[in-house]
Amino acid sequence: MTEVISVRFKDVGKNYYFSPDGKKYAVGGNVIVETANGLAFGTVAEPNHDIEDERIVPPLKKALRVANEKDYKRLEENEAKQADALKICEQKIAARNLDMKLVNAEYSFDGGKITFFFTADGRVDFRELVKDLANHFHARIELRQIGVRDEAKMLGGIGICGQPYCCKRFLDDFLPVSIKMAKEQGLSLNPTKISGSCGRLMCCLNYEQDSYEYLNSITPSVGATVKTENGIGVVSDVNLITGNLTVKLKDGEGAPFKTNRKYVKVLSSGKGKRPENNKE
Repeated sequence: MTEVISVRFKDVGKNYYFSPDGKKYAVGGNVIVETANGLAFGTVAEPNHDIEDERIVPPLKKALRVANEKDYKRLEENEAKQADALKICEQKIAARNLDMKLVNAEYSFDGGKITFFFTADGRVDFRELVKDLANHFHARIELRQIGVRDEAKMLGGIGICGQPYCCKRFLDDFLPVSIKMAKEQGLSLNPTKISGSCGRLMCCLNYEQDSYEYLNSITPSVGATVKTENGIGVVSDVNLITGNLTVKLKDGEGAPFKTNRKYVKVLSSGKGKRPENNKE
């Protein structure tokens, strides 16, 4: 077992382990840590605790100290310089006529490195651009291509639900989502209705998926043959949330009637189809 603290470098993001080096750190406190790219300013997500050695990716870097006034001042200065760096980089991109969209710029804590994030449809040869930027800023330059989901997480915004993007607000990592989830939840398969502002399937499709999988497992499908208190019939409509079913008797007598999955026995599963909208 090894004693570590967990540190994150963004409000929402992954946690990284650092050695406390014999010091005690509190959750929410800002710290200066040693990384492969030099010093970094982070926030303690988990205080001193022990973890298995197998969970550590060597080498384990150290947390050097609690952030002081000079560190906060340097952080503010770096953030102020980022806006100017973006403008200059955009000018250099235009001068080189490169097909890329600049998203953000980040200074390393010591100011010796600037990372520019961009999106592009394909690969971009930015070697000459790196030289231009290095000559202007006299710092190490990294150009990092990101995807549209990363762009949304970085910039933030308001989703169609009226809430700030989940990826910006609380998601540490992107959740796996698929069109199958939308089908199982009875949602419209119109891409404009199930896609987020980034153009990809909405992350929130994942939130209730386990519940829908369970409800699908205990609810007869449309077309299923069921035994009811009125006789044997075929399910013509399903409300997955409430469990209410519309059943038409096989002998054709009487109008379709309402019942609930609790009161029927499935004789055959049918075609396995679900109505497009089973939410009330």
